[in-house]
Amino acid sequence: MAQSDEPLQPIEPAKVTNQALVDLGAKLFFDPRLSRSGFISCNSCHNLSMGGSDNLKSSIGDRWQQGPINSPTVLNSSLNLAQFWDGRAADLRAQAGGPIANPMEMAFSHELAVDMLQSIPGYVNEFKAVFGDDKLSIDEVTTAIAAFEETLVTPNSRFDKWLKGDKKAITEDELKGYQLFKESGCIACHNGPNVGGNSFQRMGLIEPYQTDNPAEGRFAVTGDDADRFNFKVPTLRNVELTYPYFHDGAADTLSQAVDTMGRLQLGKKFTEEENGLIVGFLKTLTGDQPSFVLPQLPPSSDKTVRPNPFN
Repeated sequence: MAQSDEPLQPIEPAKVTNQALVDLGAKLFFDPRLSRSGFISCNSCHNLSMGGSDNLKSSIGDRWQQGPINSPTVLNSSLNLAQFWDGRAADLRAQAGGPIANPMEMAFSHELAVDMLQSIPGYVNEFKAVFGDDKLSIDEVTTAIAAFEETLVTPNSRFDKWLKGDKKAITEDELKGYQLFKESGCIACHNGPNVGGNSFQRMGLIEPYQTDNPAEGRFAVTGDDADRFNFKVPTLRNVELTYPYFHDGAADTLSQAVDTMGRLQLGKKFTEEENGLIVGFLKTLTGDQPSFVLPQLPPSSDKTVRPNPFN
């Protein structure tokens, strides 16, 4: 079948137009000094060695606070219609500023974060080279982080190679799994290049979803009761790496997630064989993981506020 006839499209490699901006964003992404404790960075919850997530039901925040929701992968997040499970951030720039000032996450403030960066000569010089001014701003910080995150795409999955015409890139059983994925209706929500991430859907269409997690999805943003328990459909790209699953992290394995989605969203009970076929297909969506040299962070100066992790 021609690629244009498929509801999924391959991911293309990132195109970098400003390498200096991306390099600055990479440093900020890995810098724990953007947190009050000096211990938590963007990479803490979106670990690029672990599929862009942290493999925890909910992330660990400042002073070991338990986060309220499962941390979605940062990989291919630039392809999402919005950021966060409830879509409260329109883009990656808006998302990047949220955790820094969230008292349950990095527990800093935008003002303190900028002051900290301003106290480090290496950062001052780099911001000036990239943005052309001496005075740092939170907008520059989030612009740089977003630019780096936009490069975190994962092309060349085996399924993408199949979409591009290499019919030997996936096995016969994996193809059967894809066909079952389509025929069962999974494709209604998980479509496009990101195999999801492009719509909000209610969790529990056929049966109510039972959870202790208090998150109410889009309702928290819009206040419209029709949006209660509507969450951004997660991407299925690299999904074998991003366990546990769902906004509450309740499904530990892909098999559990497929079973739950079949029953609650489709009204279908997959057999063990069918479940295995779909899981097999989903594993073909793992693409090339981001590869780069770990950035060397500029050292603090005598004026840089020191971390405060224990109080």
